Amino acid sequence: MNQKEKILFHQVHPAKLATDIVSAIVSLYFLWQHELLIGLITHFVPPPVGSFFVIRFARLEPYKNSRLGRYLVRYMTPSAQASRLLGDLITVIAACYQSAAGIAFGLIIIVAAWSYGVVLCRSN
Repeated sequence: MNQKEKILFHQVHPAKLATDIVSAIVSLYFLWQHELLIGLITHFVPPPVGSFFVIRFARLEPYKNSRLGRYLVRYMTPSAQASRLLGDLITVIAACYQSAAGIAFGLIIIVAAWSYGVVLCRSN
């Protein structure tokens, strides 16, 4: 498995997903409380550290050969990944402004970016 494939498939590894979700929840709490430094650290440090360890040490071949892996190859394009990042940044800014609606909007963008292929396949 080459590095490009590892970078793609690590995104669905349970350890990576757990790191992303937990760090988002914790950081959004701190950002909501206007604890900017700890909020930004908890939001932006654990995910790349988790990525490093998953890419370096996890067996990702089963994901490549799965239905989910085929979905990622087809639909997790650079624009889908950019959309996820945009949604994430919206949640961060919204938490700083204590906007639950803004956080929800950011989450909708993230979910839409992850599920684009599911919606597209069902409409065809």
